[in-house]
Amino acid sequence: MTGCPAVQAQHNIVRSLGIMGGTFDPIHYGHLVTAEAARETFNLEKVFFVPSGKPPHKKAYSVTEARHRYLMTILAVVTNPYFEASSIEFDRAGYSYAIDTVKEFKQRYTGTEIFFITGADAILEILTWKNVDELMQLCHFIAATRPGTKMKEITAFLKKLPTVLQKKIHLLEIPALAISSTDIRRRVAEGRTIKYLLPEPIEQYIVKNNLYK
Repeated sequence: MTGCPAVQAQHNIVRSLGIMGGTFDPIHYGHLVTAEAARETFNLEKVFFVPSGKPPHKKAYSVTEARHRYLMTILAVVTNPYFEASSIEFDRAGYSYAIDTVKEFKQRYTGTEIFFITGADAILEILTWKNVDELMQLCHFIAATRPGTKMKEITAFLKKLPTVLQKKIHLLEIPALAISSTDIRRRVAEGRTIKYLLPEPIEQYIVKNNLYK
């Protein structure tokens, strides 16, 4: 894919941006609501949705081809002027690591404060992420909660972290949207409706391309 916003020359000064990472297989309203809440709460001037190329933590099932996930992401974010889709992770070879993505955005947006948006449950595994100490120096983390989030476990975990790391992780409560990509894929496979779980153009794309059957 070409034309990725993050690898083009920087034309405007951006003081703060968000990176919304994930497989987006498929992208749904839960992702969009989370990104918008993060944008508003942390005054982000831009949120880049970055579908992962070859995610190291998603080996339990075969991830849908990157071009489909990228095109669905474009369809989902096109109506929001603050959102953009980026193909940088699957433009690179090998596994997709947050540290590489954040570094690339740092190079393109010098002096910009970066917020990496992820699910609160993922924070429990953050110490296993590649070069996490360096990553924490490069960006903040927005840990979004959703129904079923183990808040007591997450709070206890955060308290055990060094103070410098605690200050880099911000919990963000999201309205009750118990939507997951896993459930959407299961519904499609079982022939059940996915209407109102994700934008209509994404539903139409899934049907047209016979995904998740």
